[in-house]
Amino acid sequence: MSEQPVKSYRVQGFDCVTCANTFEKNVKRLEGVADAKVNFAAAKIAVTGNTTIEALEKAGAFEHLKVRDESEPAVEQIPFWKQKENIKVYLSAVLLLISLIIGIRYGERSLVPTIGFIAAIVIGGYALFIAGFKNLIHLDFDMETLMTIAILGAAALGKFEEGATVVILFAISEALESYSGDKARESIRSLMKIAPKETLVRRDGREFTVPVEDVRIGDIMIVKPGLKLAMDGVVTKGTSTLNQSAITGESVPVTKTIDDPVFAGTLNEEGLLEVRVTKKVEDTTLSKIIHLVEESQAEKAPAQTFVDRFAKVYTPAVIIFAVLLVIVPPLAAGASWGYWIYLGLALLVVGCPCALVISTPVAIVTAIGNAAKNGVIIKGGIHLEEAGSLKVIAFDKTGTLTRGVPEVTDVVAFKDNEKDMITLAAALEKGSQHPLGSAIVRRAEEERLKFNDIAIENFQSITGKGVSAKVKQTVYYIGSPNLFEEILTNGIEKTVHHQVIGLQMQGKTVMVLGTDKSVLAVIAVADQLRDSARNVIQKLRQSGIEQTVMLTGDNKRTAGTIGKEAGVSDIKAELLPEEKLAYIKSYRGKQKVAMVGDGVNDAPALAEATVGIAMGGAGTDTALETADIALMSDDLTKLPYTIKLSRKALAVIKQNVTFSLTIKALSILLIFPGLLTLWIAILADVGATIVVTLNSLRLTKVKE
Repeated sequence: MSEQPVKSYRVQGFDCVTCANTFEKNVKRLEGVADAKVNFAAAKIAVTGNTTIEALEKAGAFEHLKVRDESEPAVEQIPFWKQKENIKVYLSAVLLLISLIIGIRYGERSLVPTIGFIAAIVIGGYALFIAGFKNLIHLDFDMETLMTIAILGAAALGKFEEGATVVILFAISEALESYSGDKARESIRSLMKIAPKETLVRRDGREFTVPVEDVRIGDIMIVKPGLKLAMDGVVTKGTSTLNQSAITGESVPVTKTIDDPVFAGTLNEEGLLEVRVTKKVEDTTLSKIIHLVEESQAEKAPAQTFVDRFAKVYTPAVIIFAVLLVIVPPLAAGASWGYWIYLGLALLVVGCPCALVISTPVAIVTAIGNAAKNGVIIKGGIHLEEAGSLKVIAFDKTGTLTRGVPEVTDVVAFKDNEKDMITLAAALEKGSQHPLGSAIVRRAEEERLKFNDIAIENFQSITGKGVSAKVKQTVYYIGSPNLFEEILTNGIEKTVHHQVIGLQMQGKTVMVLGTDKSVLAVIAVADQLRDSARNVIQKLRQSGIEQTVMLTGDNKRTAGTIGKEAGVSDIKAELLPEEKLAYIKSYRGKQKVAMVGDGVNDAPALAEATVGIAMGGAGTDTALETADIALMSDDLTKLPYTIKLSRKALAVIKQNVTFSLTIKALSILLIFPGLLTLWIAILADVGATIVVTLNSLRLTKVKE
């Protein structure tokens, strides 16, 4: 049996999570559809099987949903107060207001205001009633069903003005939910608009403008000053500064020249660039960011899972309570049916979990969207919550706390001069792949030393210790001090040993150059601490991180110096990769721990941590794939912002859930003294929706 096709569509008009779930159920019932999955946060639906846009819009007719193919250009968002379906709400509100004024003058039970109230109910609520009755047929007691029963019940009891008020306030609540969802999705829409839809390319000797979908890998993209790049690629000609803030969150422009990678959506500020395209439009870094953010916003956080489970129990429980409230007192005590039916209807309104249902997703979507705009990809609500409750953060040393580019800092020559020693060392190391050897070769190149003129014979790599090679019949060695302790008959002399220890105490890695007879020079190489490292550690401590740990394979003296300079609270040195993993496991057994690294060498430790955080996500797919959180720039200062945002998001979620539950509990308690009315019930629901929405949108204001 052939696999069913999966196609994604954009959906416009989602008011709430419940409406999205109803739409998903309706789509699953369509002929030819095997499965459907709605992503409320991204306003998308993925359909497995075959259907049409017309059929999908029919399935969403209860909410006037508009559907378009994912590849089609976005439709300009109409403000919710201008949307056609909301005009009826304005008309109902006007009728209600006029009827109330007339009722004050002539009495609310007189004919004219009564007709006005009924008209307000019908005009503002007919779409709600249709959806409510359809759901009632399927015994689906959602918000529309409960409101339909409450409004029509109020009208049947002659409470027309209260029925009309419930219609209007419920419509306002729906509009607010829609507005909050649209505001939260703004970050995704802004990302989608970043890259141009067409670009100038050179192909087969001709230059022409083509849509990005038609650009091929290998095409030469010509980018003029002031224009944005449409595709990822590598610079083949020209030098310019690029603003990469759309990808990395860094506002400082970066200089790009031949062989440098560049990304779609970045702005070319100065020179003319020619770029060889390396990825298709759907595979660009920007496309991956958009995809990851959309998928992560759909991932439910633990708080949201709790709310969904609670709502499934809460609403049926309130309905049962309302039925008992209506039946038991009149039957058991001969109480007034009208009074208890009215209380039961008010309780049904309390049973609508609107504010509770949106309390978590709006906060999560807003926070993840804000993070994406600032160059941080948080891959799901669960990681957002976990980051908000971290107590320990472990750092890989090389390339995380340090710059990741070793530099020669000291050359102590015991024979000849420093330049001769560097020339010989570079000649020996040019065949090595070790980062420390590369640092020596770079130093020789910078000083324009002629190390390539030295003939090398019998090159050998001594695993974990260094290298050796023959130059003019003499075998030379370069490597760790331990190597020379082995090859020298009497070991390293005391004066050389003191030099080595002194340099190691400064946080430098020491390499020794010599023969099997004597030491010729000591070369110190240091991977310099990032300028921002100490400040970042201080900010993390201020934000509530109790312990910062540095994990490294480097020697204890060097690690100790770097760790103290950075200000970390604990240092673990001379670790193998499996030992780093073991440390993360031991920390995780006690409390929540994050691991920060490059996502490549430390991938196992990142995976084991409560939250794995990879740096430099824009430059490597591995970081984006392996980490729970990816810092798109190679910039440690994004970490305190990430923790700050996560902590605020966690606090907002707790505030929203607590406030929503408290309002519901207080409303239910008002039943016992007989104080609960339809007015209070609907105002409590709308008020709670407004509060949790505005509280969640505060997360858009969190800055670095």
